[in-house]
Amino acid sequence: MVVGSGNVAEALAVAVAAAEGLCLRGVAARNGVRAAEIAALAGGVWHGPIGDAPAADLYLVAVSDRAVAAVAAALPRVAGAVVAHTAGSVGVDVLRDAGWDACGVVYPFQTFTAGRRVDFSRVPLFVEGAGEGVTERLEAFASRLSRAVYRASSARRRTIHLTGVLACNFVNALYSMAADCLAERESLPPSVLYPLIEETARKAMSLPHPRRGQTGPAVRGDMTVAARHGAMLADEPLQRDIYRLLTEYIWETSRKI
Repeated sequence: MVVGSGNVAEALAVAVAAAEGLCLRGVAARNGVRAAEIAALAGGVWHGPIGDAPAADLYLVAVSDRAVAAVAAALPRVAGAVVAHTAGSVGVDVLRDAGWDACGVVYPFQTFTAGRRVDFSRVPLFVEGAGEGVTERLEAFASRLSRAVYRASSARRRTIHLTGVLACNFVNALYSMAADCLAERESLPPSVLYPLIEETARKAMSLPHPRRGQTGPAVRGDMTVAARHGAMLADEPLQRDIYRLLTEYIWETSRKI
């Protein structure tokens, strides 16, 4: 049973419904309209209020960090069931505090967007259980979805989540910054950036460490170009500071190669 109505809930519901050896009992969420949409995407499975969710072996709570405790507490008590949330920065103790002894975490280390499908077999899943028995049950479940399943304590998972913010959220924000600059200053579309973005990602994935593929004025120590770019961003102090700090970071870390 998937509990939630966001992007992670949608991706999990679709993946569970398609996985061999798994049966999706339904989708439950406070947002009934969205739950119905996700249910339809996953094959028309049951949907409805959280408190009316049918019996299941596993309840996957895929909601915002702040809502995990309240949603878990609202679930029906089913003998033998395990409740697991999917958050990277929320400890398993939140579920214990909500009254669940058989609880854990199945954290998919990927970015999800409504309507976009990912190959779940390649998504790293980090598992934590309240006890060895629960951990093994969650590992068995996760192994039906992905070929990359790892155990991770709450502390380890927080570090992993931090790296995801750096490698995904922050990088995408820089894509957006570059796209806005092209549009506002030169009336060019974001598609101008796409070949560069694609090659940068492909190169980073092909090397032992992404730093080995670093290029640009900062890694060369070309402070003349860096200063010129900084001047161009004089009217955008936040962007100017981001540029300066990243230049300093690249220069300092490039010397470790």
